[in-house]
Amino acid sequence: VQLQASGGGLVQAGGSLRLSCAASGRTITTYAMGWFRQAPGKEQEFVAGFHWGGSTYYPDFVKGRFTISRDNAKNTVYLQMDSLKPEDTAVYYCAAGRFSGTYSRTATPSSYDYWGQGTQVTVSS
Repeated sequence: VQLQASGGGLVQAGGSLRLSCAASGRTITTYAMGWFRQAPGKEQEFVAGFHWGGSTYYPDFVKGRFTISRDNAKNTVYLQMDSLKPEDTAVYYCAAGRFSGTYSRTATPSSYDYWGQGTQVTVSS
């Protein structure tokens, strides 16, 4: 599976962005999909996940602001980000993997087999 992330950019605090992760090579309908981010000098962190069984997972710091969704016809996963804050500034990565759908596994980077190249999101104050 090849993943291509896009949609990042510069936005003011309170604004919105929608990231896309287009998959090729295989259909992702039976994959778990996740979004992670990494800011300079910080560890990679989980921001949203979608298990093929339909469950979605979010850490508390994005609940109510970020929404992950999937368009099977386009083999694409989206991350809608609303009410953005300066602390959301980071490079965002999408990932795909096959594993049991628990929050713990979905939120763990090593659960995933395939990664996109990352897209920069910058939120100005």
